Amino acid sequence: MILACKSISKSFGTDQILNSVSFHVNEREKAAVIGINGAGKTTLFKIIMGELSPDEGEIIFAKGSTVGYLAQHQGLSSENSIYDEILTVKKDIIEKENSIRQLETSMKNASGSELEQMLSSYTRLTHEFELNNGYSYKSEVVGILKGLGFLEEEFSKPVTTLSGGQKTRVALGKLLLSKPDLILLDEPTNHLDMESIAWLETFLLNYPGSVVVIAHDRYFLDKVVTKVVELEQGKAVSYEGNYTAYAEKKSLLRDAMLKHYLNQQKEIKHQEEVIAKLRSFNREKSIRRAESREKMLDKVERLDKPVTYEPQMNITLEPHVISGNDVLRIEDLSKSFGSLKLFSNLNFEIKRGERVAIIGNNGTGKTTLLKIINELLPADSGIVILGSKVKIGYYDQEHQVLDSEKTLFEELSDAYPDMDNTSIRNILAAFLFTGDDVFKRIKDISGGEKGRVSLAKLMLSEANLLILDEPTNHLDITSKEILENAVNSYTGTVLYVSHDRYFINKTATRIMDLTCNTLINYIGNYDYYLEKHDALQAVTLSRNNAAPGNQNTMPVDDVKTKQDWIQQKEEQSRIRKRQNDLKKLEDQIQKFELRNSEIDSLLAKEEIYTNSNELVKLTKEKKSVEETLEKLMSDWELLAE
Repeated sequence: MILACKSISKSFGTDQILNSVSFHVNEREKAAVIGINGAGKTTLFKIIMGELSPDEGEIIFAKGSTVGYLAQHQGLSSENSIYDEILTVKKDIIEKENSIRQLETSMKNASGSELEQMLSSYTRLTHEFELNNGYSYKSEVVGILKGLGFLEEEFSKPVTTLSGGQKTRVALGKLLLSKPDLILLDEPTNHLDMESIAWLETFLLNYPGSVVVIAHDRYFLDKVVTKVVELEQGKAVSYEGNYTAYAEKKSLLRDAMLKHYLNQQKEIKHQEEVIAKLRSFNREKSIRRAESREKMLDKVERLDKPVTYEPQMNITLEPHVISGNDVLRIEDLSKSFGSLKLFSNLNFEIKRGERVAIIGNNGTGKTTLLKIINELLPADSGIVILGSKVKIGYYDQEHQVLDSEKTLFEELSDAYPDMDNTSIRNILAAFLFTGDDVFKRIKDISGGEKGRVSLAKLMLSEANLLILDEPTNHLDITSKEILENAVNSYTGTVLYVSHDRYFINKTATRIMDLTCNTLINYIGNYDYYLEKHDALQAVTLSRNNAAPGNQNTMPVDDVKTKQDWIQQKEEQSRIRKRQNDLKKLEDQIQKFELRNSEIDSLLAKEEIYTNSNELVKLTKEKKSVEETLEKLMSDWELLAE
C-alpha cells in the first residue's frame, strides 16, 4: 500500500464537502477518483498533497515514497524554453554528466595516486549515471515532449509565451519525467488531443509506480484504471475494475439498495396496518399483541432512502421544422492563415439524420471549419451550401455567443423575447440554475456553467442542424451522459467537433478525420474508426516505404485510393457478417427441427397420448416450434438471396 486516506472530513462554512472519506491505493495500482462537479475531488487531492488541512482524519504514505501532483490549473512561470524547462527535472543527471566530462579532461594530465583517485570517482559516477538511464535521458525528454503533442520546432519556444493549456502540458511532461512513486493527476486530458491522450494512456499503463487520476474522460478511464473511488454526497465508495465495470456495479448496487428499502417500507406499512387493526378490536389481548408488535417495530433499524439521482440537466433537443434530405454540402473549401495551410479542396455532404464527428489533432482547423460553415470566418476558396429549410443551432466552445455583461436571465430573455419570466426561470432551472443564480453575470460564472447556458440557448433554438464545438468540455460524467442521450434522441442533423472519444463512440454515425490538410471519411463510430485507421496506417506506411520522397504529403488521389481500399474492406466485412448470420440461422433451424422430431417421438408414446395434459402441452409446443421454423426459414431465404 502506497497511500491510505483514513476518515477524511472537510467543510467550508456550513457545506460539508467530505464526510469520513476512506480508501487506499496499492503499489503500481491505477485508480480514478470520480464524482459530479463540486463533489470534492480536487479538495481531496489538495488535502492529500498537504495544500489543505482536513477537519478530521489523516493521510498516510508508504515510508520513503515520492509523490508528484499535476493540478488542474498551472501557474508555471519560467524564462526557459520548453525543452530546457523539461530538462530541469534531469538536473542531477546533467551535473553527473558534466562531472564525468571534467574528469575525462583532467585524467589526461594526471598520474600516480591522483589518477587512481580520479579513476575511482570516474567509475563510481559512470555507474550511477548508467543506473539513472543517463545515456538516454535526452531521447526520453524528446519522446515525452512529442508524446504530449509538441513539435520539434516548438521546443525552443519560451514558456512565458505559452497558453494555459500548453503550460499544463509542460508541467505534465516534467511530472512524468521525474517518475515519482505516486502520481496524482487532476484532469490531465483536458488540454491534449486524441493522439496525445492515447500516448498518455500507454505511458500510464506501463508506468511502474501508482497513479490516482481525476478525469471525466470515460474512454481514458476504461483504458487506464483498475479501481474507481466515487465521491457522492461527501462519502467515498470504492469499486474494483475500470469505469464500465464501476457503472455496471453501481447500477446493480443502487437497484439492490432501493429494492431493500422498498421491501422494508412495505413490511413497516403492513405491520402498522396490523397494529391499527388489533387496536380497533379494543380487547385486552388484542391491545397487548398490538403493543408487542409496536415494540418490535421500534427496534427495526430503518434504512435511509437511497439517493436515486443527483440534480441533473434536463435537455430536450427537437427541431421545429424538418429540413430537406440534403442538409449541407461543402465544395472545394480551402483555408490558410498566412503561411499556415489548414485545409484545401475539402468536399463532403451531410444528409438529414446523420450525426457526424470531426476529429483531428490540435491546430488542424476543425473549429475554423465550423466557423466557416456558420459564416463567422470567410473561406479562402470554395462554397458552403445549406439545404432546404435548414436552420443552424451553434454551440461555441469559447462561448463567444454569450454576452459577458448580461445576467443569465437577460441572456435568455433577450434572445427569446416572446418567453415569459416563468418559462425562462423553468428553462434555467432545468440546467441547474435556481434562485438568485439566474441574476449572476455571464462573466462571473465558470466554464462549465457557461456551457450549460449555451446548451439552454441551443435547446430553445429548435434548430434542425446542430453544429457543436467541443460540447462536453467542462461537463461532468453525468451531464455528458445526459447530453449523449439528447443527441441520440434528436431527429435533426448533428455536426460536431470533439476530443471525447466515449462521447463520439456513443453518438457518431460517421467520423471525418481532418488530417494532412484533407478529410478522410469513416462510416461508423469511434471503435470502427480505430479499427480502420490502423489498417489505413499500415497501407500508408507501405506506400511511404516504397516512395520515401512522399512521406510528408497525402495527395487527394492517394486519399481516394485509401478510401476505396477501406470500402473494399467494408464490403468484405459485410459479406463475412452475412455468412455468419446464415450460419447462426442454420444452427437455429437445426436446433428447432431436432426439437420437432423429439416432440413427434413423444406424441407417439402411449403414456403421452393417453395423458390429456401432456398431450395439450406438447401439441402447443409443436405448433410454436413449427411457427418459429417457418420464420427462421423465411429469414434464411431472404439472407441467402
